[in-house]
Amino acid sequence: MAKSGAVGDAVTFADGVWQDGSPALIKPRDHGFWLASAVFDGARSLAGAVPDLDRHCQRLIRSAEVMGLKSPLGADEIIALSLEGIAKFPSDAELYICPMLYPTGGFITPEPASTELIIHVGESPLPAPDGFSACVSSFRRPAPDMAPTEAKASCLYPNVARGVNEANAKGFDTGVTLDPLGNVAEFSYANLFMTQDGAVHTPAINGTFLNGVTRQRVIQLLKDDGVEVHERAIAPGELASADELFATGNYAKVMPCTRYEERNLQPGPLYNRARELYFKYAETCR
Repeated sequence: MAKSGAVGDAVTFADGVWQDGSPALIKPRDHGFWLASAVFDGARSLAGAVPDLDRHCQRLIRSAEVMGLKSPLGADEIIALSLEGIAKFPSDAELYICPMLYPTGGFITPEPASTELIIHVGESPLPAPDGFSACVSSFRRPAPDMAPTEAKASCLYPNVARGVNEANAKGFDTGVTLDPLGNVAEFSYANLFMTQDGAVHTPAINGTFLNGVTRQRVIQLLKDDGVEVHERAIAPGELASADELFATGNYAKVMPCTRYEERNLQPGPLYNRARELYFKYAETCR
């Protein structure tokens, strides 16, 4: 239960004030609703530890710029407001912080000055690291000249959902999405890592998928720990012989893939080290 006057398991900053729950805000002709020009980001508060909140808020501003929006507040102000929202919950709460920007005005192109800021903070327990299953998706990530792939934009997520629905229908939790050239891009909504012969490999950033904040953090932590990390093109066939597969993302942070296609996998030493390093780092972010 949220404290400091908040009711329920969420609070939302909108129209300049904190409001209880998830209030109705958007209108039918708001550009962000009508023409899907909204952008968002996600961060975590884990019992008061808020890893990389600054990077998430900075990326929100960059996403807005890609979509032709102009945030009414800077990243530092959004960080400060997010911390206000976090403070409305018990100190041991596990929270998801989701700042959003959307324009109300515009016809085909949005009116930058009409951009509104919303920050939603809600209780969201960190998933247990039980693992997930994945299969190759028939839906690919678009190229940068096909969609605003450099933004964390709402309009990109229906394609993500198609891949997840397809995987679910086959009995898997998520998909492995390929890029337009047929190389591995990522899991449907998380960055992908594989291990082979004691080294970690992850798809190189090529403009078709986001360079995740948690991805960047895990890569740096592993390198600082002496682990060899290769960012390179990965062919789908390589995943079938990988020693380990795991994902990084804001929602679950670091999670093992325990089944790829028809092959069962076990969480391995490099996944375990990546998770250990990440949460040790997170503890410093209080």
